[in-house]
Amino acid sequence: MSQDYNETGIDERLQQSPEPHRARRRELLKAFPQLRQLIGPDPRTACWIALVWIMQIGIAFGVAAQPWWAIAGAAYAIGAIAALALWALLHEASHDLVFRSTIANHWTGIVASLPLVIPVAEPFRKYHRLHHRYQGDAVLDADVASAWECRLVRNSPLRKALWLAAFPLLQSLRPARMKGIDLFDHRAAANVALQLAFDAVIVWWLGWGALAYLLLSNLFALGLHPLGARWIQEHFEMRPGQETYSYYGPLNRLVFNAGMHVEHHDMPQIAWSRLPQLRKIADRHYAELYSHRSWTQLLLRFLLDPSITLESRTIRQTRHVS
Repeated sequence: MSQDYNETGIDERLQQSPEPHRARRRELLKAFPQLRQLIGPDPRTACWIALVWIMQIGIAFGVAAQPWWAIAGAAYAIGAIAALALWALLHEASHDLVFRSTIANHWTGIVASLPLVIPVAEPFRKYHRLHHRYQGDAVLDADVASAWECRLVRNSPLRKALWLAAFPLLQSLRPARMKGIDLFDHRAAANVALQLAFDAVIVWWLGWGALAYLLLSNLFALGLHPLGARWIQEHFEMRPGQETYSYYGPLNRLVFNAGMHVEHHDMPQIAWSRLPQLRKIADRHYAELYSHRSWTQLLLRFLLDPSITLESRTIRQTRHVS
């Protein structure tokens, strides 16, 4: 366990309970063997990547010469949804759920992430897989806030808002605590090189306003925005004993079922397009779980409810990577 956690007393909250999704996966497959037919990639996802990619670049072209407030408004109202959609599609590639070839999925993820402006595809693939393997691990799960974040934010509404606004930056710092994890490899280098080339082309072709729109879209999708509540929705404990939560509101249709998080953790080899089928087949397993219907309502609750802090989630004793 990291020294940082030892110093703060968070170790008193560390759980030894097993991650719940493996057991539920076995239970689901035993009760509903037809779920095995849903497992596997969906190549149609590549078409959706192309569509959202072209749409986002088209909007960037349309707002490039507008005043800064118009660029920011477009990014907040429209671009953030497109950016989160790209994150959801990139997420599919990180699980090898677009093509059967691992290499093809690597490159699909890199290309899908280009309108996000920052080279995120390869780092996300690596640390998201760790999140599944070490869910709630105080060090190895990059979704878990670092101890210094918890100390700084506590239950202040203003500090929670600032924390969420800075979430993309803060999450990018968390891998530094993961000792023994290679932060950079040849694929990450290719990701950086291609991203820099893409950004340069956008500035040369469309101007700085277009790049600003794309960047703000990404930052809003991850930060202080109703869509940013997705980070709270996924694993912040709203019912004692329940570790993961889904969102079933209307925005799921626009972001490729990104809110169906319990289902995804239960069966991570099922593509986004088939998660509703999983939910329908195993309805009795999911109907009893607490879920969210509004990201906006959840965002306000997170900010205003003093009982919800960055520590409002299951945190486990760290383990060595094998």
